Amino acid sequence: MNFREAIKDKKRIVVKIGSSSLTHPETGGIDYTRLETLVRELCNIRNMGKDVILVSSGAISVGQRALHLKDAKHSIAAKQACAAVGQARLMMVYQKIFAEYNQVCAQVLMTKDTITNDLNRFNAHNTFEQLLELGVVPIVNENDTISTFEIKFGDNDTLSAIVASLIGADLLILLSDIDGLFSDNPRTNPDAEFISIVEKIDDKIINMGKSETGSSIGTGGMNTKIHAAQIVTKSGADMIIANSDDIHILHRIMDGRDFGTLFVADKDENFELVDFVSKLSEE
Repeated sequence: MNFREAIKDKKRIVVKIGSSSLTHPETGGIDYTRLETLVRELCNIRNMGKDVILVSSGAISVGQRALHLKDAKHSIAAKQACAAVGQARLMMVYQKIFAEYNQVCAQVLMTKDTITNDLNRFNAHNTFEQLLELGVVPIVNENDTISTFEIKFGDNDTLSAIVASLIGADLLILLSDIDGLFSDNPRTNPDAEFISIVEKIDDKIINMGKSETGSSIGTGGMNTKIHAAQIVTKSGADMIIANSDDIHILHRIMDGRDFGTLFVADKDENFELVDFVSKLSEE
């Protein structure tokens, strides 16, 4: 079976992009060129008749920039204030650019309670379904403004995988600062081998996920991406890790071309999303 060719037929796609891909590293300000390209790519996927969900980081970084706070260790309250300011600014930019392509977007903020509470999970699922039925592009982020340690997902790699599982997506694309999965950290080992496709996530693959993120802004390294792949593949969907240096990689992936690392769906009928999220609180 040609797993790459099958990507063309995916109908519900979640795309996750990190803070480092949305902001200028020198200043922390929004990279409008990259953001505009991202929105155009997502709108093009929508125009193909597919459902699109964006999981977007960046709120805290944008808020720090707006409030003239250096990227340093701040109190939880200060970070939450940055998130409140930054999320509003980020959504304003997203709304303006999506509108240029005649598309409507919506904000969805989540915490662990969204999944672990039965009523919250039911309502979240229904909201996503209604938005997608109406042709809206949901933009999801963790609700950093109210999140505490107990109710945080911790990183948007995990959040995007949980969203993909919740809404029955058949593909998750993680846009990162690395080409995909390597046998070792390519930043420190020039002999590290690139892994194009993973049909089964075993201990060998998990051990390859020890590389750290190269970003000083993002929170997720390769470990979290492997973790996300386990959630997604067990839920019955594919996942791709790809480099966000060129956002145009999205349409190349959707064309079935060989970019990034593809983790093939390996559905586990015993996998329960609620149980998984509940365990996150215990870790």
